[in-house]
Order: sequence, then structure tokens, then C-alpha cells
Amino acid sequence: MFTFSKKTISLDIQEAVENNGISTYLLTIFGIIFLEFLIMGISLGVLPAYVHSTLGFNNLVVGLVIGIQYAATLCTRHFAGKMADSKGGKRAVTLGIIISSVSGLFCLISQMLAATPLLSLTALIAGRVLLGIGESCLVIGIFAWGFILVGPKNTGKVMVWNGMGMYGGMACGAPLGILLQSSFGLTTAFGGIVLFPVISFLAMLLLPEVSLLKQTVRLPFYKAVNLVWKSGAGLAFASIGFGGIASFITLYFIQQSWTGASLAITAFGTGYVVMRIFFAGFPDKFGGARVAMVSLLIEIAGQLLIWGAPTAFAGIIGAGLTGIGMSLVFPSFGIIAVKRVAAENRGMAMAAYNAFFDLGMGLTAPMQV
Repeated sequence: MFTFSKKTISLDIQEAVENNGISTYLLTIFGIIFLEFLIMGISLGVLPAYVHSTLGFNNLVVGLVIGIQYAATLCTRHFAGKMADSKGGKRAVTLGIIISSVSGLFCLISQMLAATPLLSLTALIAGRVLLGIGESCLVIGIFAWGFILVGPKNTGKVMVWNGMGMYGGMACGAPLGILLQSSFGLTTAFGGIVLFPVISFLAMLLLPEVSLLKQTVRLPFYKAVNLVWKSGAGLAFASIGFGGIASFITLYFIQQSWTGASLAITAFGTGYVVMRIFFAGFPDKFGGARVAMVSLLIEIAGQLLIWGAPTAFAGIIGAGLTGIGMSLVFPSFGIIAVKRVAAENRGMAMAAYNAFFDLGMGLTAPMQV
């Protein structure tokens, strides 16, 4: 016969309530990140062809238009990290949402100026810069907010769910952008970039306010970089594969007279998300360095398959393998990076760590022309 004390039952109920609350927070965080990267995916789905075919610019300009967003993100990581740690994640997220929505307005202005390619390109670049700034504030803000909401024991979960939202959003955004453009016109696709951040704002209202952690010593950005650079360098090199897919897979498929370029981005995102769902615990179980090594080998295999692909299907499979390989790189290196700083400076640490991803993406697009 088993007996249970009231204290044991009370603790079990309390634990269940806490777990349910954490799950709700994580799902909300996922939704906010997903919608932000959905609009980035929409951009990746329609902008390369728009810049190349409609405006008539060469591949170098296409690469610069794509890459400048990541350059803007890189340059504002310090600002975003400082805001998240000193003013709170909510303020950073709110600012990021507003700026991201405004970036869509500049895309619409660019379309209206399409008859004057240089002016249109200028407006488009302004929109890309704004989207980069918005993404920087939103992502770092949601990391800082999420870390406090779920507690230090669940830091890895915040990274995992953020990652699923990022690449899941881009995987869905690319085909959605192409679908909106083909069915309703480019104006509708650019309009989505304006609208979806508004939905993110409504989702953000579901998250509770949190008290800021007391900062005994504020960590300067350059010191955060010094602490996380080894993990960040691994992330930067790993991002090269995705940078190539994001920037030029559409034009690569067109050059090969293939269809289904958006499916390649979807395959990347699907592989990424599936790995996060079923194997998210691997970095904790087997060690970040070991998991990162295996992941990078898989990513290399995917890139080689794209390079030598005889058919569109092989290229899509290569993109999927790249996503599988890339999936666990971020949390594997990220957990190591976060552990190197105090809890009250984790916003700045994630800003520095994410800056390496931006650096890899920003340099990759122009280099792969």
C-alpha cells in the first residue's frame, strides 16, 4: 500500500503548474520569433528575383541587398544587448517589432519607385537596414526576457525554441512570399512584412512583466565578445552554409532551369526544426563540442550535395541536410557561451554570440557571388 503526504502532492502540483507556465512562455516566445523570421523568409523568397529581374541589377547587388540586413544587425547587437540588460527585454522587443513593421513600408515604397531602379534600390536598402535593426532588438530582447521568465535551469530550452522559431519562420516565409506574390502580387508580399509584426505585438502582451536582475558589474560588449568568441567563431563558420542558401538558392535554381527553389529553403527549415524537436537534449547529454562537430560534418555533406547536384531534388535534399547539420550548432555553442557570464549579463552575452552569426551571414552573401 502506498501513501502520499500532503506535502508531496502539493510539490507535485506546484511543479506541474510551473512546467505548464514555462511551456506557455516558450510557445509564446516561439510565436513572436516565428513571425519575425516569417517576414525575413518572405523577403528571401521574393527579393533576389525582384532586384535581379525587375530592377535589373547584377548578382553582386543582390548579395549586398541580402547581406546588408545582417550587417545592420551586427552593428546594433551592442545597443540591443545593453537595452535588454538595463531597460528590460520587453522594451527591446517592442522597439524591434515597431522597426520591423516600418521596414515593410520601405519595401512598398521601393515597389512604387520600381520605374526608377536606383531610387527603388535605395528605398529597399533602407528597409533591409531597418529589418536588421528590428531583428537585433527583438531577438536579444526575447532571449533576455525568456531567460528570466523560465529560470537558469531552462536556459537551453529558450535557445531551442528560439531557434525553431527562427528557421521555422524562414522556412515558411520563403514559399509564403512566393505564393503571395504569384497569387496577389508583390504588394501583398511586402504588405505581409508590415502586418505580421503587429501580430507579434499582440502575442507579446501575453508575456508577464519581469523584474530586472540587479547588475553588480555591467559587462562591456567587447568583454562579452572576448568571453564568447570561441563559441561565436564556430557559429559564424556554420552560418556560411545557410547564408549561401538564403542569398542565392533562388538564382541558382533559375540558372539551372530548375523549379522549386522555395522548397530548398523549406527543406532547410524542416530539417532544422525536426532536429530541434527530437534531439534538442543532445548538447546537454553528449557535450556541446562533440555535437557541434558531428553537426558541422552533416552540414558540409549537405553543401557538397548542393554544389554537385544533378537535379533540383538533389539540391533540395542538400539544403535539408544543411538544415539538419546547422540545427544543433547554435545551442551547442550557445550554452557554453552563456555559462561564461553572470546571469545579469546574459543579454549582452547573447548579443555578442549572435553577432558572430550576423558576421558570418553578412560576409557570406557578397562573397558567394
